[in-house]
Amino acid sequence: MIEVTFVTDAPRIAGSEIWLLTHLPRLRQQGFSPRVLLPNTKILNEYAQHLEYSGVPVHRFPNLAEAALQTTNAHLRVIQAWSPATYNFLLTRLPSPKAALIHDQLEYHYPAGVRGLYRLVYRLTKSRALMRSDALITVSRWGARFMEQYLGLSKVLSVCNGVDAERFKPNPQQREALRQGYGFRHFTVLVPGRMALEKNALASIRTARLAPELEFVFVGDDDSSIGMTVKWLARYWRLNNVRFLGKRWDMPQLYQAADAVLQPTLAENQSLVTLEAMASALPVVTTPIPSQAELITHEHDGLLVPAHPEALAEVLRKLAHSSALTARLGAAARTRILNNHTLEHSTDALAQVLARLIQN
Repeated sequence: MIEVTFVTDAPRIAGSEIWLLTHLPRLRQQGFSPRVLLPNTKILNEYAQHLEYSGVPVHRFPNLAEAALQTTNAHLRVIQAWSPATYNFLLTRLPSPKAALIHDQLEYHYPAGVRGLYRLVYRLTKSRALMRSDALITVSRWGARFMEQYLGLSKVLSVCNGVDAERFKPNPQQREALRQGYGFRHFTVLVPGRMALEKNALASIRTARLAPELEFVFVGDDDSSIGMTVKWLARYWRLNNVRFLGKRWDMPQLYQAADAVLQPTLAENQSLVTLEAMASALPVVTTPIPSQAELITHEHDGLLVPAHPEALAEVLRKLAHSSALTARLGAAARTRILNNHTLEHSTDALAQVLARLIQN
């Protein structure tokens, strides 16, 4: 077996950590023996248990120096870092072959001046650190092009995201029971994801205010600063059509019970939320930024709509009033996932990239 050590400095669980949890167990079928090095923090304890249960050994480290020592026997080292300091520290100390796995959103679709500032900061921090890597792996074709053309990086390989289409799938036989269990009574719009500024939960809550006849269910870290702000607005506006479920591990069932997904995001690389919803045969209403347009063809397998609450409310009402449109978009979305973005597609591509890096 080829031993590959993945190191993350994750301060909490986000899409990049879910990516490891879904992809690494399947690498064993490709002849790899993956393991994960995690910070020894309480917030990651449950996540570590999920990794261990899936068959991926986990080693906890108190600091990066200890993490570096624990990679010595691996055939390949893959760093997935939130902080530029982690890349700087590990990539200067680890022997080759070593790669960096990039889930960063890379481009924030804020006003032009802010976008330019973010690109500059990224070049001066993470980009410089990433140049020490033997190769860079990112999770979308758009992301790979952006890193080369706008961030000046080379040796960028893309492994497009995939989703477990047997776990995330429609369940018409249990749908009504699930809806009753969750208390969904009207056309239900699921709003999943981290409540960070770029995920644009503020646009989602304003959309809910404009469409009181629809039900909006927020799923994510609503104890964050943005989450608390959104919850305060829901109380201030006395929105009776909004619920907050916090962090959940029952996302497949929530997708199966919902009618549509709202994701007015301003930054993605390749969104797991989008893929999960599409695999569940739900129509996704999201923004026409390049990463989302790579996954969705407007009015064929989803809806690409500028992140203006009035426009978002209008298309959600259109879905609510047309079960045929909702069903057509959802069916086409699942077909697109089955043809291009299953977990098998993604892990096969990942295995090929890892094997190439070791051979080189």
